[in-house]
Amino acid sequence: MPTTDRTLFSIGQAARLLRRKEISPVELADAALARIESLNPSLNAFITITAEAARRQARAAEREIRRDGPRSPLHGIPISLKDNFWTKGVRTTAGSKILAGFVPGEDSEVAILLARAGAIVLGKTNMHEFAYGITSENPHFGSVRNPWMRDRISGGSSGGSAVAVATGMGFASVGTDTGGSIRIPSALCGIVGLKPTFGLVSLAGTVPLSQSMDHAGPLARSVTDACIVLEAIAGAYPKGMPRPNHRRLRPGCPKRFRLGWPEQYYFNRVDGDVRIAMDEAAKTLERLGGRIKKVSLPHLQESVPSSTNIALAEATNYHESQGYFPARAFDYGGDVRGRLEAGEKVRAPEYLRGFAVKRMLERDFDAAFEHVDAIFVPASPIPAPPLGENEVEIGGARESVRSLLVGASRPANFTGHPAISVPCGFTRAGLPVGFQLIGPRWGEAGLLAIALAFEEATPWHEHHPDLA
Repeated sequence: MPTTDRTLFSIGQAARLLRRKEISPVELADAALARIESLNPSLNAFITITAEAARRQARAAEREIRRDGPRSPLHGIPISLKDNFWTKGVRTTAGSKILAGFVPGEDSEVAILLARAGAIVLGKTNMHEFAYGITSENPHFGSVRNPWMRDRISGGSSGGSAVAVATGMGFASVGTDTGGSIRIPSALCGIVGLKPTFGLVSLAGTVPLSQSMDHAGPLARSVTDACIVLEAIAGAYPKGMPRPNHRRLRPGCPKRFRLGWPEQYYFNRVDGDVRIAMDEAAKTLERLGGRIKKVSLPHLQESVPSSTNIALAEATNYHESQGYFPARAFDYGGDVRGRLEAGEKVRAPEYLRGFAVKRMLERDFDAAFEHVDAIFVPASPIPAPPLGENEVEIGGARESVRSLLVGASRPANFTGHPAISVPCGFTRAGLPVGFQLIGPRWGEAGLLAIALAFEEATPWHEHHPDLA
């Protein structure tokens, strides 16, 4: 798509035009809504489109900016919200039949903070049912389709958010991430996705999945845009830790940084095209001043069943506590119902053992961060598979799509460390590839700096899917 397409401007570009009064929030909202009207019927990125409310917010933002100037870089910028964030007066389905008619009486904390920043909410994005899956194939609202190849998955569970951002149906979105649900769709759709440190972004007023591993964060078309959204929704940082600030992000900085390449787990099963893109990204990072060294994370494999048991038990407990399950078991899609049934079988010793493994893995990562600034791994070990495919062939063997995608992402949910997915190339078939940087707790500023250095040195963030 041409760079003159205003729906594909960066937030920074759009904010500058708004500040100079060369464009209005109403024009931006109308352009984004026109893009939604054109593309959503085929891509299915939105469950609810709030066009009237968005135009009302845009008119108010226009008056405010003319009178007082913008109060934040998001003032007057159209964005979206994943449909598990409560929105006052607007239905919040969490992609489910069970909540299809739920209209909250109050906003989530994230929605409140975005409104305070002046963002315009275009609507609520489609997702894997109750955020409990990684494909965004939804039996109730239809599957989200990847804009690069529409017979492929978008990734999930924040698939609608990723597709909306990649195609200009909004300048950014906020999603949730329990086992990769921001980073997976970001990688598969060719955008930036950031899962912050556990607890940095409030989950008050969000339909939960697993209270020990749920995170919320931005999906955007650039590193700087992700930083701008994070600034708006982040809570307090510990004293002495640098708070991300988009104005301090500078191309080419940092001049020197250390990257860890894990000896275990992450690179065991990686698609050939993805590995080529990863190797090229590593070379670029080295040219930019990165020194790559091997690091040991010995409890990674042990963390797989432990994190699974915690997620299963906590999800089932929530759905039972709300009276949804098993009372309305057959109102769930088959995959989610199966996981909730599996959660009933997790024994208390298995659940508690999971937290012991969690502490061991946290110590592994923290020990690695004494020697490196970030850990470099795939955001997804495979490109987007076809819709409906439960298994793919990799390394001469068949493996489930779910285990491959969650396996690369969930460790950072388990430990609570921040992680960012950054576009780094394409497969021979033309599907996006992303790498992932995992950093120390409260280390978002450092991750963003390294990611921006890579982004400025490569063209991948400038590629957009063919929207004809």
